[in-house]
Amino acid sequence: MADGERGAPYSRMYDLKTVETISGEVVSVDVITPVKGMCYGVHLMVKTEKETISVHLGPGWYIENQDTKIEPKDKVEVTGSRITLDGKPAIIATEVKKGEEILKLRDEKGVPLWSGWRKRS
Repeated sequence: MADGERGAPYSRMYDLKTVETISGEVVSVDVITPVKGMCYGVHLMVKTEKETISVHLGPGWYIENQDTKIEPKDKVEVTGSRITLDGKPAIIATEVKKGEEILKLRDEKGVPLWSGWRKRS
């Protein structure tokens, strides 16, 4: 099974009706396995004026192959779909802006940009 297929139920949580943009500071960058059986993913904890929220970026192998690197203390603007995961608010990111850099993760319909990629060994 391809990585994108294993993440299909998780990807279906993305809802165009709940897309919003938040701004804040990255508190942490973590490696997680959001759903059993998926490859590890990268997520951020972002502190905004109102809350500290989990922001799910995508599979580690995809994020690590992008030019834009996100680190703690970076000021970011995140656009994505607000969901509830394990009873807590989270955002599945479409893109993350850091200064002039943009880390693109999904298209305007919420389809992961890595779905056409193949993991390189």
